[in-house]
Amino acid sequence: MSKTAQFKSLFDLLKAISDEQAAIDHFTAIRWRNGEFCPLCGSVRLIHHFSDGRTHKCGDCRRRFSIKVGTIFQDTKIPMQKWFMAIWLITSHKKGIASTTLARDIDVTQKTAWFMLHRLRAAATTESFNAPLDGVVEADETFVGGKEKNKHARDRKGGTQGGKGKAVVFGMLDCDGDLRTMHTDDQRAKTVQGIITAHVEPVSTIMTDEHPSFVGLQGRYYHHAINHSAGEYVRDFCIHTNGIESVWALLKRQIIGIHHFVSPKHLSRYLDEMTWRFNRRDEEDSFRVNELLMASDRPSLTYKALIA
Repeated sequence: MSKTAQFKSLFDLLKAISDEQAAIDHFTAIRWRNGEFCPLCGSVRLIHHFSDGRTHKCGDCRRRFSIKVGTIFQDTKIPMQKWFMAIWLITSHKKGIASTTLARDIDVTQKTAWFMLHRLRAAATTESFNAPLDGVVEADETFVGGKEKNKHARDRKGGTQGGKGKAVVFGMLDCDGDLRTMHTDDQRAKTVQGIITAHVEPVSTIMTDEHPSFVGLQGRYYHHAINHSAGEYVRDFCIHTNGIESVWALLKRQIIGIHHFVSPKHLSRYLDEMTWRFNRRDEEDSFRVNELLMASDRPSLTYKALIA
């Protein structure tokens, strides 16, 4: 089956990926879309194929391998059909899917579903950004964590202002809709402006709120600050941070409504998932499924490393 096959629903996907061999053939077509290669030694000279349709052998290093070697699917005992279903669900629902729901939908344990979702989030990680943001960019921070009054007394940090006791998330959204988010240690000017400098082209227009961490951007950028504390949310019909704030609303709905709780340890992975999906929100469902399969060509995340 071609990697460009279209499926507009989970039902369509299951018709197209009708059995385990069809799933393997589809993934093979995607992984070797630019030509066959050995995932063990990198050779592209000669790959032998066995009659089972699942095993291959490199003509140079002489070792046998499956198409899953060197990907997030390596060593998995979960059928590829179930992986395809999980990929559909995590890429087509804009707030993602809970591990308890996935476990029920594809008939695995909750522990297995949680592990599968984290492997898929690892595939959604953008390890580097090739081009800086430019034009008009909105920048803002938000805080992730439960309310102090709902925590056990031993876990309360005291106070509610400034995100005390919560994880800090920083994000930038350009006018073309490209989003970048990250979990940061703090919201100090050195941290925030260092991120902006690394990700935004000089002399771009930066729109933020009035937080002191943004003071000093003017000069390197055209900086406009919206004074939320004075009730200002839009100036001159075009200066605002409404776009990035809508991203934070989506993130909070994902965490509160779907996952209920996200630990600071794994927060970056949930941000990667949300950001990956947001940046492809205008694409067809089948495109997102295939693109995540393309991104799976990286070392698998082990359960031991996940819970360490």
